[in-house]
Amino acid sequence: MRFGEFYREFSRLGEYGRSFFLLAARLAVAAGFAEAARMKWEAMPAVVEWFGSLGIPAPAFMAYLVSSTEVAGIVLLALGFLTRLVALPLMVIMITAIAVVHFPNGFDCAEQGYEIPLYYLIFLGMFLSFGAGRFSLDHLLFKGQ
Repeated sequence: MRFGEFYREFSRLGEYGRSFFLLAARLAVAAGFAEAARMKWEAMPAVVEWFGSLGIPAPAFMAYLVSSTEVAGIVLLALGFLTRLVALPLMVIMITAIAVVHFPNGFDCAEQGYEIPLYYLIFLGMFLSFGAGRFSLDHLLFKGQ
């Protein structure tokens, strides 16, 4: 067997893991957002003040909007429901977090840099591009979307 044929067959077999890894990624990202959302909801007055200090307009509205979006994202990502749609507002949150909070600290996550939010952004981009996979309500309800 030539290498090209081998590689095509290897790639075809690798496709069987796609849905499992999309599920694992969705659950990992949902778990990551869960801690951030919990902390925001437990200290909402402080979050509103912090958003204001960062120069975010309408800090109270934005704090509740971001926190609510994160909670919705946790549930929808875990279920794999409307995955492509929920990825968009979560991507906006990650881009904003990188630009406003993390970028000045550099890349390294140990220094509160943008490393982890960037990984979340990349995963969310994968969900937007590839969907939720077979192990999802999207697949069940929308026939593979």
